[in-house]
Amino acid sequence: MAFYNQQQPFFSPPVPFTGCIHGGLLEGKVITISGRVLPGTERFHINLQCGSRPYPSPDIAFHFNPRYELFQEYVVCNTYQGQQWGSEERKYEMPISRGCPFTLTIMVNRDNYMVSVNGSPFLDYKHRISISRVDTISVDGGVELNSIAFQDPTPQFAVQPTFAAPPVFAVPGYGIPPPAYTPAYTPPPSYAVPYKTVIPGGMYHNRTITIQGNPNISATRFHFNLRCTLGIAFQFNPRFDENLVVRNSFLNGKWGQEERGGGMPFHRGQPFMITLICEKQRLKVMVNGVLVFHFSHRVQQIQKIDILEVAGDVNLSSVSI
Repeated sequence: MAFYNQQQPFFSPPVPFTGCIHGGLLEGKVITISGRVLPGTERFHINLQCGSRPYPSPDIAFHFNPRYELFQEYVVCNTYQGQQWGSEERKYEMPISRGCPFTLTIMVNRDNYMVSVNGSPFLDYKHRISISRVDTISVDGGVELNSIAFQDPTPQFAVQPTFAAPPVFAVPGYGIPPPAYTPAYTPPPSYAVPYKTVIPGGMYHNRTITIQGNPNISATRFHFNLRCTLGIAFQFNPRFDENLVVRNSFLNGKWGQEERGGGMPFHRGQPFMITLICEKQRLKVMVNGVLVFHFSHRVQQIQKIDILEVAGDVNLSSVSI
């Protein structure tokens, strides 16, 4: 699979939102939605659907629908096919609180969709419509979006070619807007390495950073740093020459104790998506939708961690903060 076909994320898209999934769904594909549930909302939903026509309504392969009722909060999953809903699957847990940011990851498996929220597995939903028909994602309801990012399957999963296509936006009841319509986001430029950017407002509970790229075909090492005034609060350092990932901090002029366990989830020349989730006591690191590492905070005033750096033998395609 050529990396240059990797779909760029949608950044800060308006809600309601409808966008094209380039090449449709494939086994192993990962979709990561980052946003915030609005205070006081009653519900929102995310749909993986077959097309974007306004009428008749397209079939919906996977409907993910958190509901905030007066005395109970729960999530409904369902499929809409042939202009009728199937049997609901309800989970009487709510992993996303109103007024709070979240990161929701959907992994496309052979038999089901696997959903994780803020780095923790939440539910599986068995396919009722073939994934080969799914080519669109839509979001509506009481939610605001930071980004929708896509990670293509690694070559062992890819069984269908991926073709690049421009993003599609639709407004309910009006179809696809004319070409003159300007979407409410700006596609990012290419990212030169070494890369450095400010984290506006610093880190805080449930803040999410998503980094997409691929190691060079002859890569030895690369790293990303989360910096503060004291130095490096967190360094994440995949080392192909040692076949492991080293996590550490460099504070007040000294390196801390290395953390080396957990395996090596990266491969030379193969695309990756790193999702970094900040919790009150630690950082969670997901790679391609799978939680792989934890790192306890060594800087307690996490809001002072306000710089992201990326360097080494890696190409970047997007950074979402």
